[in-house]
Amino acid sequence: MTTSVETARAVRAHVLRMTSAGRSSHVASGLSCADILAVLYHDVLAVDPASPDWHDRDRFIMSKGHAGAAIYAVLAERGFFDVELLSRHYRNGSPLSGHVSHLGIPGVEFSTGSLGHGLPVAAGMAWRSRQAGRAWRAYALLSDGECDEGSVWEAALFAAHHRLSNLVAVVDYNKLQSLTTTEETLALEPFADKWRSFGWDLVEVDGHDHGQLATALGVPRGAAPGRPRCVLAHTTKGKGVSFMEHQVRWHYAPPDADELAAALAEVTAGAQVAAG
Repeated sequence: MTTSVETARAVRAHVLRMTSAGRSSHVASGLSCADILAVLYHDVLAVDPASPDWHDRDRFIMSKGHAGAAIYAVLAERGFFDVELLSRHYRNGSPLSGHVSHLGIPGVEFSTGSLGHGLPVAAGMAWRSRQAGRAWRAYALLSDGECDEGSVWEAALFAAHHRLSNLVAVVDYNKLQSLTTTEETLALEPFADKWRSFGWDLVEVDGHDHGQLATALGVPRGAAPGRPRCVLAHTTKGKGVSFMEHQVRWHYAPPDADELAAALAEVTAGAQVAAG
């Protein structure tokens, strides 16, 4: 049986090929969150690829929709659609747009890309689950730069007020955004304290350690009313490819043929990919 580490490695390889072939952006963003997505879809989320609209499934919102290649890749690896479709990413007429779209894509709950929308939607879903007496949970994966948006904090207030313990926000805290560091753009620190002060249960983890991620993300289904959880996942932008790590250039630049070959050699060898 495939492990979450193997799934993350496959996701990274897909992201590299997809962004290179389509000449699309955000390769480093996809590499950053590959471990988070692999653990969610391998170990945590209650979903069924054979029945993507199963009523009691957990809901996942990819709020950092610019990393669309990564969520498409993990869904394909999980069996929601044929892996072959990934080769059409970012091509004219393809359903796999650069930013996440739910249109015609099994497993995608909501189209994202304009930052700050995912957590409000996930909070509404979690509230609806609670109101309907259901046990399913809602998850949202945010970028750190996305937390510059006021709508994130409005949703955080709403979720804490309604004690939505069936809601989990995961922040991919790689500390780089479009042009420079998050600190230089709009300082987030003390970031963990902000979430705590808004009434959230805050857990900080190494966002590439699969064991830590599985423990932090595995909030029990049907948990008693309490607090929503924020998993602050410390990550490395471009994780798994040495020449892409910590480099803001790869927020936009796609790898050319030589860069793709070098990157795939590292990823497929498992170099610098954390084991759980």
